[in-house]
Amino acid sequence: MIRLPGLIDPHVHVREPGQTHKEDWDTVTQSALAGGVTLILAMPNTKPPIFDAATLELALSAAKEKARCDYAQFLGAGADNGRSVSALAEKSAGLKMYLDSTFGELRLNDMTLWMPHFVNFPKHLPIVLHSESRTMAAGILFAAMYDRPVHIAHISLKEEILLIKAAKEKGIKVTCEVAPHHLFLMKPSPSSPLPAGEGGKGGGRTEVRPRLATKEDVAALWENLDVIDCFATDHAPHTLTEKDSETPPPGFPGLETMLPLLLTAVHDGRLTMDDIVQKLYANPRRIFNLPEQKETYVEVDENAAYEIHAANLHSRCGWTPFEGWRVRGKVRKVVLRGKIAFVDGKILAKPGDGKNVRAMTESKVS
Repeated sequence: MIRLPGLIDPHVHVREPGQTHKEDWDTVTQSALAGGVTLILAMPNTKPPIFDAATLELALSAAKEKARCDYAQFLGAGADNGRSVSALAEKSAGLKMYLDSTFGELRLNDMTLWMPHFVNFPKHLPIVLHSESRTMAAGILFAAMYDRPVHIAHISLKEEILLIKAAKEKGIKVTCEVAPHHLFLMKPSPSSPLPAGEGGKGGGRTEVRPRLATKEDVAALWENLDVIDCFATDHAPHTLTEKDSETPPPGFPGLETMLPLLLTAVHDGRLTMDDIVQKLYANPRRIFNLPEQKETYVEVDENAAYEIHAANLHSRCGWTPFEGWRVRGKVRKVVLRGKIAFVDGKILAKPGDGKNVRAMTESKVS
């Protein structure tokens, strides 16, 4: 049995408000605890999106009532809130800017819309970019122009990791994360099996953004792990009915499968335990300016071998792209601020036990 600090997932789609048939603050934080995660940072592209005082309060009120682990809520950068959203910064996890692949009011197609956010949002809190390939390069240029840190979400391509590596070598303030599905799954090909949908076909269950990449891209991520600052699930649950439909929405659940996949990679010699601690605890705390969760830890049986099955998971969406995968490493106990929150498959934390870390000072985190 080994002990890890309470892990931090900086990229979680809670789906509340607006799509609670997929997930809500209760089920998502149950999944988090079962996966060894004691603090989640929630994305703002809900329905309605979280981009002003009223919608932020809507999300935080639901979290206060239902969350079983700790949390903070991102604000979304919109076309018209470049000044007003900065006034809410201290109540948020940070600012999320969607430069690619999202729906609704948060998509920023025009670079002139980026400028007010880079000027006004406080530099001690992160701007997180959903940006791919060339828009990622443009986002890094903005970081250099405005001399402020940016964090690149869910990188997936060889060109992306090499560009971030070069930017870091030039002293540009850029950090990045990778999702486990971009480390362990590849785009469809005869040599890269993917999760099966109805009739044994991958179908909508392979749909995710950024898309699954090539073997060469995945290899580049593994070869440049020292450039990657964080692991993050990009937990994005949709129901099986939605995923197997003719218009499947992109996204995978991942909160409960991340740690066993990474622990299996440790067992196989591809990662170290220090990699997990650095990229799921120390670096997220530093990048996102998060308080210490005192008396919080996770106990893991690193030798437990088993298969992943959706029937054993807590997410409301009811499936996983890693169905049937053989893994090694199981969460046995989670202690959150001195209280047992999870033990041997059972969630003991109650709705409302989770705390908004942006409403807590260091002295109150105990």
